[in-house]
Amino acid sequence: MAAKKMNPLRVEQLVRGVVPPKALAADAALPLKDKKGVEKKYGEFLSKVLGDPRKGMDLCHAMLLPRKESAEKLKEYEKRGRLEMPGAKLERRGRASVVTMSNPRYLNAEDETTLVGLETAIDVATLDSKSEICVLRGGPVEHPKHAGRNLFGAGINLTHLYQGKIGYLWYLRRDLGLVNKLYRGLAKPGVSPEVDSTEKLWIAAVEGFAIGGHCQILLAVDYIVAAQDAYLTLPARKEGIIPGAANLRLARFVGPSLARQAILAERRIDCDSPEGRMICDEVVAPRDMESAIERLVERLTGSGVVSAAGNRRALRIEEEPLDAFRRYMSVYAREQAQCHFSPALIDNLERNWDAANRRV
Repeated sequence: MAAKKMNPLRVEQLVRGVVPPKALAADAALPLKDKKGVEKKYGEFLSKVLGDPRKGMDLCHAMLLPRKESAEKLKEYEKRGRLEMPGAKLERRGRASVVTMSNPRYLNAEDETTLVGLETAIDVATLDSKSEICVLRGGPVEHPKHAGRNLFGAGINLTHLYQGKIGYLWYLRRDLGLVNKLYRGLAKPGVSPEVDSTEKLWIAAVEGFAIGGHCQILLAVDYIVAAQDAYLTLPARKEGIIPGAANLRLARFVGPSLARQAILAERRIDCDSPEGRMICDEVVAPRDMESAIERLVERLTGSGVVSAAGNRRALRIEEEPLDAFRRYMSVYAREQAQCHFSPALIDNLERNWDAANRRV
């Protein structure tokens, strides 16, 4: 009798049992500065898994598969042309599926409340048979300084991070999952994503700013249109963490020197600057963003998109093979665990973010 084929395990399933549940639950309830750091064992374990070529590729493949709930959400989206989930809204507009990141109270920052909804929205947009291209943008926010304005996003929710509401696994689930899906599309069972995958072109529309994790997202999409007054930053060093896969990807856009300045010295990059235009494909007046998106969708779909998936896969073979990503994530898994539980991170959040006095 043939051996039963096991279902591929996502990160959150793979680590079950690595940390005793009682210890995990006790640590989860504490602010970050009071945690004992039991999740560091996750970092050690996942670094070894990702460091093994076969096991690591299996994990990368599992994280690129659509989430289980995405199939049901896809049926709903195909009927209604709209979805709304925590962290993201999805709407079909002509030939495009538009994913709008939404966490208005926190400048569209990413946290545990947004992760599943945004990844599911990316799954559904990619799988939707009635649209040919995808758009990613940020929705309107509530902050008095920006009230009602669309902002691409402020990166990780530093308030929730300080309060201990973002676990270490969040980083791995995010970067192996939704961010890598933007870059590689959705995997199919039993075949390497480098051979076959479900893919669409992704346009990112940057308004206001793309800070931290939201700047990392820009390095994974196909085309970026930015408002003239928008800017990009990667303040992870100032916070005390590693900026996702930016260390792997940013130098391809701006070269190693500027990449180091952005990652190690927090250099701000204005979109409407020579450096910004090395990342952003098009810069428009803020008032012209809607028409620019419509024009781009028409231009990129006007002759059909039949070759889009093939061209994306061909570009990645030279640019970033999946095995190179696997090896990077092995280092990232280990080092981010050390950063996440470092006293320096708490000190940085209190000094640079005034985190102790932020509202919940």
